[in-house]
Amino acid sequence: MKTWVTPGGVHPPENKHQSLTLPIGTLPIPEKLLIPLSQHIGTAAKPCVELGSAVLKGQKIAEAAGPVSVPMHAPTSGTISAIEHRPIAHSSGMLAPCIEITSDGKDQWQAHQGVADYKNASASTLLQAIAEAGIAGMGGAGFPSAVKLNPGHERPIHTLIVNATECEPYITADDSAIRERAAEIIEGIGILSQILGHPDNIMIGIEDNKPEAIEALEPHVQGSGISVRSFPTKYPSGGEKQLIYILTGQEIPSGGLPADIGMVCINIGTTYAIKRAIVDGEPLISRVTTMTGDACGINRNYETLIGTAVSHMLEHSQFNEERCSRLVMGGPMMGFSLTSAEVPIVKTTNCILAPSYQEIPDDEPAQPCIRCGLCAEACPVSLLPQQLFWYSQAEDYERLEAHNLFDCIECGACSYVCPSNIPLVQYYRHSKGEIQKARAEKVKSDHARQRFEFHQQRMEQAERDKEAKRAARREAAEQAKATAGAANNGAAKATAEGQSGDSAADIIAAAQARAAARKVSPEQQLAKFERSIAGAEMRLQMAEEKLTEADAQQTDEQKNILVAAVEAARQKLEQAKGRLAEHIKEHKGEQVD
Repeated sequence: MKTWVTPGGVHPPENKHQSLTLPIGTLPIPEKLLIPLSQHIGTAAKPCVELGSAVLKGQKIAEAAGPVSVPMHAPTSGTISAIEHRPIAHSSGMLAPCIEITSDGKDQWQAHQGVADYKNASASTLLQAIAEAGIAGMGGAGFPSAVKLNPGHERPIHTLIVNATECEPYITADDSAIRERAAEIIEGIGILSQILGHPDNIMIGIEDNKPEAIEALEPHVQGSGISVRSFPTKYPSGGEKQLIYILTGQEIPSGGLPADIGMVCINIGTTYAIKRAIVDGEPLISRVTTMTGDACGINRNYETLIGTAVSHMLEHSQFNEERCSRLVMGGPMMGFSLTSAEVPIVKTTNCILAPSYQEIPDDEPAQPCIRCGLCAEACPVSLLPQQLFWYSQAEDYERLEAHNLFDCIECGACSYVCPSNIPLVQYYRHSKGEIQKARAEKVKSDHARQRFEFHQQRMEQAERDKEAKRAARREAAEQAKATAGAANNGAAKATAEGQSGDSAADIIAAAQARAAARKVSPEQQLAKFERSIAGAEMRLQMAEEKLTEADAQQTDEQKNILVAAVEAARQKLEQAKGRLAEHIKEHKGEQVD
């Protein structure tokens, strides 16, 4: 079948044979396992276990914290010995929330089973099982698989691509998995097809430098509708957008997703994990990880428990620290140097590289850019790395976005060919982080502004309502004063006309007239009670809005005060309604407007 050639790319030494001489191995269960709560794109999981509690293998220890999140599970049985921030696998050695499990050595599973009759199960049932198993993309980005496999009815999928490219040097995790687990991987592809509504095209994309893996797949795809598509080796053919173009000739628009053009691309490791979740009922608690490099006496792939310290892998791989130039998580192109060997293996860890000084020498100082243009020739997404570098140095984020910085897949091809040894990818990563930080601050600022404007509108409305009530009271007072004045004037006029104003009867009549003038009519009393109810309803509404807008960071005491204010306002409203009811009952039968 025809394949297309992507622009750019490089051909670094492959160095894959070292780790393929032995089958996938297993490591002794570590004494302690450290499970970071954020091993995926999206919100970190929330612990659902307590310090000191006993857990079984496969038991959920952290819940998904949102639609773009995945739960975490215990990789072995033992006791929760810590729930705190620890260093994680990051180039900065940053701290992040983690759960530590002290193993009991029994490796005892909790009761588990797959989806009954999964071949006839609905897509929603299978997606729910995948989400509960904590599966995220194991090829690098770590996007929650249940979300990726649910593009929605408005984006029907006609092509499923399984990414078996594994183009980066040294890494052979997918290659070894295909050689030994081809039948289970094909079963996983069948599950993916069922979830996506049986797409018309199902392809396994694989580079031609993996003949043994291709040979292992061929018997299992006969008559299945799945095609194995091999193509010439070039880095980075394994990028999602690059692989789609190689196999179909279609390009994904800038900022778009494969689902926008009716395609889904899933990694081999993720496919195998989905099979284990659906058929066997096992959550994602381990993965195949390559341990390689000249500083290790044993180079091979291991089925590694999530949370295993890198030092534990090195200890069982005849690691020679004196020969090692650095420790790299990932490959030499897209991986990053570790600041400590105590950080844990996570769901996206496909390789630990321990190279010698001959393989990867210490970094040489960067020199000024000579504008040779080699970086632009090597870029697989046809960007202008030189311009991006200058704008990144100048912190000109607007121009970086205008030059499509976020289309950069951080493959490292530009840095690899740069004769000036400029760490271009590090500049791009830093700029992306700053832009994303600025976007988050803008969203936060806009939200705060909207809340302030809404508060101002509410306060202005309350002030207008108060002014209307004051005006009504003034008008009522003026009317009562005018009535009393008219009565007093009538009494004085009667006296002036010679009536017996000095008599006791006249004095009493005048007093009664003044009292009648001051007396509030039932209509006025009704209006007063209605204004009282309106004011009470306004105060109750304001108290309820303050309680609704209460920030999650407020203390329980502050929230209790707001709840008490709502209750007090509600009681005052009920009292006002009660007084109105009594007034209506008392004047029943009278004409009340």
